[in-house]
Amino acid sequence: MNKSKLSILSLAAILLLSILSISTYAIDGLSANVGVTNNYLFRGLEQTRGESAVSGGIDYEHKSGFYMGTWVSNADWSEMMTYELNIYGGYSGEVQSLTYDVGFMHYAYPDSIIDTDFTEINASVSYGAFTLGYAILADAEAVDFGDDSYISLNADFTLASDIGLSFHVGTGTDEFYAGESFVNYGASLNKNGFTFGVSKTNLDDDDVKFIISYAIDIDL
Repeated sequence: MNKSKLSILSLAAILLLSILSISTYAIDGLSANVGVTNNYLFRGLEQTRGESAVSGGIDYEHKSGFYMGTWVSNADWSEMMTYELNIYGGYSGEVQSLTYDVGFMHYAYPDSIIDTDFTEINASVSYGAFTLGYAILADAEAVDFGDDSYISLNADFTLASDIGLSFHVGTGTDEFYAGESFVNYGASLNKNGFTFGVSKTNLDDDDVKFIISYAIDIDL
């Protein structure tokens, strides 16, 4: 077994033990999630160089609409990088038939030699099956506020036998990873935590990627 597979299994074990220890004390609004995928994509861009990834997180959502959470996954798109840690929070609510969400997301890569940490401010609005989202760079090393941004449109439908069908298209800039403007689009089918999807970007030499993943949510 190679080193990367050992690291993934170690991360999975740590996540599972952490969730089991927390679940001893039930807290209203607290939940956890664990997932595995053959290829970790972020906005269509590979975060693990095409290799598999194990992830997990803990979320707290108050009945008022405020929420916060943290999420971790293995990642290695920069030199010496082995994992990604996210910290996020925000507020969601409804106005008539519209659902909205405003918040922030901090992306940390503690062991990367290059300072690749960054923070985004994000907002989204949903109507029926459609969600329009926007994220703007708020803080990063050697990059100014607003230098990067990303806008996306998602559509989610339920087919027969409770099969979910999702479509996604997004466009933005990414100085850290892509170094240029890009467009990504994809589609997926999901049921009972299993997801099969396809993803593509307009970047040169970027082939269609096929994604298979499984995730579970756990009420704590």
